[in-house]
Amino acid sequence: MNAARLLLWAALLSLPSILPGAAPKAGRIVFSSNRSGAWRIWEVKADGSDLKQIIKQDGDESDVDPMFSPDGKSILFSSTRGGSTGVWRMATDGSTSERICDGDQAEWSPDGSRIAFRRNERVFTRDLNGGQEKSVSPEDWPHCSGPAWSPDGKSIAFAARWEGGNGIYVAPAEGGKPAKVYDQEGACEPHWSPDGARIVYETETHICTINPDGTKNRLVTYFGGVQRYARYSPDGTMLVFCQGVSEQGPWDIYVIPAAGGTPEKLVVGNSNMYPHWR
Repeated sequence: MNAARLLLWAALLSLPSILPGAAPKAGRIVFSSNRSGAWRIWEVKADGSDLKQIIKQDGDESDVDPMFSPDGKSILFSSTRGGSTGVWRMATDGSTSERICDGDQAEWSPDGSRIAFRRNERVFTRDLNGGQEKSVSPEDWPHCSGPAWSPDGKSIAFAARWEGGNGIYVAPAEGGKPAKVYDQEGACEPHWSPDGARIVYETETHICTINPDGTKNRLVTYFGGVQRYARYSPDGTMLVFCQGVSEQGPWDIYVIPAAGGTPEKLVVGNSNMYPHWR
């Protein structure tokens, strides 16, 4: 190999951004952690820096399932404040907070005007201006959970648990018959890719992705431990998820290329769960 080629190879090898997953990770990740005692909402930059607690308060109430609003100005979360589980909204700096309704596992609509959430093991949507609610899951379906709004606002994915196990379904956001996506290996916790082309979900132990029509099911994590609560990065190239030694935790937060690869540990210490990346 001549000197010119050697110089070219040296230059290419010095560029870490050409390696899968090595490009700088932008954005913020909000999550729930018990590192300060009770479960509270925390935030960290996607590169793992600037870890901070968003809201501080006394008591043993739990704040979980945080999600940034589409405009980045608010965070939706579930809380046991006041003695009963409800859906709450707060400013991203924690300066203000308000209770929206009974329920949990809430997620914003793409335009931020509505939420999808779970109440009494059924899935509903709620208009944030007038408070009107609509049922998404059929009335006679048992144990529905984890609603996730599609990027185009037309559909909601959710999980339903039957005697034979969990399944993932997609239903019209305005109501209608759900279509089955996948019902093997305890599939649950669906979340859409930013372009709506894929859904990430968890099995009893691992993270997978699948097309909304049920095709091209792909295993993303296959290593030891238990992986849960995965969501896409804003550009759809990566996933953020939780990993525990067992189902009892403790839980750390990792990121991994959406197509699979080597995971990178992002947040450790106590238990850290329910990440959302914006």
